[in-house]
Amino acid sequence: MTAVKRVPSIARSGGLGQLARDAAIPLYHQIYLTLRDEITRGDRPFGSPVPTEMELADNYDVSRITARRALDELATGGFVERRRRLGTHVIFRAASKPIEANIDQAVESLIAFGQNTAVKVLEVVTEPASEATAQKLGLVEGEPAIRAVRLRSTSNGPLGLIVSHMRAGLGVSVTPERLTERPILSLLRDAGVKIGGAVQTIEAMVADPEMAERLQCEPRAAVLHVERMVEDAAGVTVLVTNAYYRADRYRITLDMHEQGQFSPKFG
Repeated sequence: MTAVKRVPSIARSGGLGQLARDAAIPLYHQIYLTLRDEITRGDRPFGSPVPTEMELADNYDVSRITARRALDELATGGFVERRRRLGTHVIFRAASKPIEANIDQAVESLIAFGQNTAVKVLEVVTEPASEATAQKLGLVEGEPAIRAVRLRSTSNGPLGLIVSHMRAGLGVSVTPERLTERPILSLLRDAGVKIGGAVQTIEAMVADPEMAERLQCEPRAAVLHVERMVEDAAGVTVLVTNAYYRADRYRITLDMHEQGQFSPKFG
């Protein structure tokens, strides 16, 4: 696979975002928001360690007092627990009951959505899976996984930053040229991978400065984060896609009737 272009840290699992130093939001709260979003979307799962005050201070080029305030805010919000000599660990568990839907109808809707938006492929690369990616794909950390990053747009401008991680070895040809022409779910089907199911999680988060630049919105503006974990017929997770959509240009409609379907829309 060929790397096309370096992309924002949000596209690289575990990367820390930058700070908008001229924004009205205090630096400690920006760090809090970044860590909170990493925790709620599962990049920092329950029980995992959180960077120390010194590590945060170094990573974000802030004082330890600023880093401490960010960690204290996380603890106050019930996202982490801070214990002397044991460090800071994630204690947040998502408490949500899934809504069942028809996978075939959902896949068709998603493919149609991909075909109706313009796509710019920013990067396609095979790399060792990070701890978070490996956990979601059921791999051992360091095993190869394909990462594809795209920017979807409408006539109004950027709509969403799409980051997908796929198991290597599925026989799927993933290239910038093919991803420009076909949605990644179509490539899976073309390779003979039968989609057996998927779990989708939707949450609100804020855009860090790098993501905001890609989406042409204000730093810390609201974005809609959609994570989709796609399984094959045997129940093996083959694809994990994290999409970050501008909240003012994207909406999701769920038809709750018996034969209803999932329908992503933009406007």
